[in-house]
Parts: sequence; C-alpha cells; structure tokens
Amino acid sequence: MQRPLLVVFLVLAIGGACQTSTHTPPPAAGNSPVAAHTPFDPEPWRDEVNGLLRDALVAGRSYELLSELCRVAPLRLSGSVGAEHAVAWARDTMLALGLENVRLEACMVPHWERGSIERLELLDESSAPAPLRILALGGSVATPVGGISAGAIEVRSFEELEQRADEVRGKFVFFNRPMDPGQHDCFAAYGGAVDQRSAGALRAGELGAVGALVRSMTQRLDDSPHTGAMNYDEQRPRIPAAALSTLAAERLSAALAADPALQLQFELDCRTLPDAPSANVVGEIVGREAPQEIVLVGGHLDAWDVGHGAHDDGAGCVHALEAARLILARGLRPRRTIRVVLFMNEENGTRGARAYFAAHAHEPHVLALESDAGGFTPRGFSTDAAPESLATLQRIGALVAPTGAERVFPGWGGVDIGPLAARGVVLMGYRPDDERYFDHHHSERDTLDQVHPRELANGAAAIAGMIYVVADAPERLPANPIPAPAQRR
Repeated sequence: MQRPLLVVFLVLAIGGACQTSTHTPPPAAGNSPVAAHTPFDPEPWRDEVNGLLRDALVAGRSYELLSELCRVAPLRLSGSVGAEHAVAWARDTMLALGLENVRLEACMVPHWERGSIERLELLDESSAPAPLRILALGGSVATPVGGISAGAIEVRSFEELEQRADEVRGKFVFFNRPMDPGQHDCFAAYGGAVDQRSAGALRAGELGAVGALVRSMTQRLDDSPHTGAMNYDEQRPRIPAAALSTLAAERLSAALAADPALQLQFELDCRTLPDAPSANVVGEIVGREAPQEIVLVGGHLDAWDVGHGAHDDGAGCVHALEAARLILARGLRPRRTIRVVLFMNEENGTRGARAYFAAHAHEPHVLALESDAGGFTPRGFSTDAAPESLATLQRIGALVAPTGAERVFPGWGGVDIGPLAARGVVLMGYRPDDERYFDHHHSERDTLDQVHPRELANGAAAIAGMIYVVADAPERLPANPIPAPAQRR
C-alpha cells in the first residue's frame, strides 16, 4: 500500500516556544507545605487551578481539537494510513500549541486489515438465509473463500465449554455471556465478560471448533456489533472469530434453542500484514527547576477501524493536549517537566507502551496519568498510589472539585502507563462517568457527535489542575515501593 506520509516516522526533536511564567510561585522549599510528616496543603495553588478550570470552559479548545482528529483520522488502527495521518496531526498540533521537544518515537506495530466481507447467516431450508450483524475481531484469520457452513453450540463460560467438549468438533462455538448488569462499575462488568472475546477462539480452536462467535461487550441492546482484540497461540489452531451485535446474539440464541441442529454460514476476508512502522508522539513543557523529573499525561492515538474513535481514545488524547495548552496559555511553567505522550497501538498490541518503557524507564517519573475511559462527565481519578501519595493526590483532587472529579481513590492507572509500575512510578487514571461508555466502545457508535463539549472540557480541566500541582509542588510525590518481579503485571 502506498504510504504518503513516511516522513512522519523520522524522529524529531523540535524546540517550541513556551510562554514565560508570570504567576507568583508558591512558597519556596524552605517553607514547603509538604514538610516531613505534614499533610500536603494545596491552597497555594487554588487561584491558579481555578483559572485553569475557568479557561477550559470559556476559552477551551478540547472539542475543536477532537473534531480535527476525527476529521483527519477517523479510522486509525495501528499500521493503517489513518494511523499515519493521526501521528502527523498529533505532531503538528503539539508544535502549534507551543509544546517543546516535540518528537516522534518510533515503534513497529501490528498491521491487521478487516477486509470487505463479514457475513453470518442462519440457514433455514424453509426460508432465505437470515443475516446477523457481525464485526471480525481484531487479529482474526479469514475463513476459506466462500465461507464455512456448520452447526453451532452456545456456551456461557469456559467451564461449560469444557463440559461440552465432545460436542465442539466441526462446529462454531457461540460465547453468549452478557456483561453483568448487576455491577455498578461498568468496567468491572466488562472485565467479567471480555475473556470470551480475547480467548474464546483459542479455547474453542483447541477443541476442534471451526469458528468462534462472541456476544458484543456492551449492555446496550442494539444491532451495532463491537469489535476488539483477540489472541492466538503459535502452537494451537487458529480459527476465525467475530463479534455479534447484542440483538444478533439474542436472535441466534433463540434460533439455537428452537433448533439445535441449525446451520450457519460464516465468512470473513480479513488479513494480517507484516508489522508496520509507526510512532508515539511526545511533547513537553520543560520544568523550570527540576526538568529531569517527569509528570506524564497521555492517551492512545490508535483506534478501531469503525466509528471515529472519539471516546476511545480521541477524548484521552485531547484531554492530554488541552491540559498542556491550558497551562501554557496561563503562562505557567511548573518546577518539573510535564510530558504529553500519545501512545500508538494500545488496542491490539501495546507496542507503543513497551517502546516508551524501553526508552524512558530510567528517567525519574513522578506521576503518570492516563485518560482512556471516554470524554464523559468527570467523576474522579483512580490510582495505585501508596498511602502517603494517595493522601496528597486526594488533597489536590479537592482543588478540581468544581469539575466533578474531586474523588481520588485506589484503583487502576491505565494500559499504556502500566509498565512504569515496575519502577515504582505512581500511576493514575482519569475516571469519568462510565454508564454510557460501553454503548460506544469499539463500535460504529463511537463518533464525534456522541461527545458533549462541556463534559470533554471539564475532563481536560480536571487533568490540567492535577498534573500542574503535582509538577509544581516543591517536594516530589513519593514513589511507590518497587514490586517484586513476581508481583509485576
């Protein structure tokens, strides 16, 4: 495939103009509000944070930036031309916003293409074939040309699959375990069901199945299937796999209940190409006193090849860019360096995260904050911070209370920053309201019009306030204990 933007994969190191700080700095280290055994006092930063929160709403550019990304690169799966366009856009945007040391940090990424054929039909001798809405799962192999015709069994768990192992050979396995509606945390509900998508084909293929069909990872009942990554093992059979819309899953379940001998016709023409060159995009606000200490903020630039990737994770990229822009626009230069990283290949390989860790793990990161939960109404931040740092972050959270993100609680940071935990870096994840996130996640519904400008702006504001205070505090946030190798993720 012709690649018109190969130039974007050159590693750049471009200095950008940063506005000179005009604010009165908080107390010097000798009068530090973070003295030993003294609770951190965020009050010296209240006026600056209030300014950031207000600017985000009255002079913000978050929705404008997201609109540009969705226009330039709505389909930006790793290895695609859309991903190339997204990398170029991110680099140019960082330069235009005034970030310093803007550069591309190269990585090789998987290159999988969906193809043009995605067909699943119920075959009934008494009527015409009945089509069901599907999307191939990312990384799936194709079916033979013309497709596969076979019967199917429905299972709700891997335990049930093993119990019915003697029924599997030569059939499709239909994994139909819904996300648990009783979970208040929608991400926990997702985690309780997503193993069907990631490992269903592998487990079914071991038992002789000819294909895997998986209920979409959403609680919404509609006809929009949700794709996502799945895994194979080099030593085990590879069978084609697709996600059914929830309505299609309901129809298939009912049809199999009525006729267990029902035949299906399944065809995909997806393919995997050789790994492709790509890059993480990096820019900085260089710290005025301790530039070697890093406060990282970021999201992932890649997105699935359906919809616009507006919530997943265009919103996270824009949160990071807009947070940095807000700080620059007020002429603030914190003590430590704020580094914006837009990671490549979170969705189907995490090559960008691994490349960043390999290149930068030796640097003293104070905090790494990731936004990868959508652009909805702010609710807070989750973090793996040890008690002393957690208390400090909770006090900073109180400063961003007007956005709705004041709650800072123990939990997960994020996929792309996850490797940094091995170096004791405190990880933090931005957490908006998640009730609607999985309505859109990995589907054709994840479009720009599903993002509310004010919700997106408040998220950027909350992140800006959090990272600015952490980066500007006289004493650095205490690191986490370095986990033993067996404890690392």
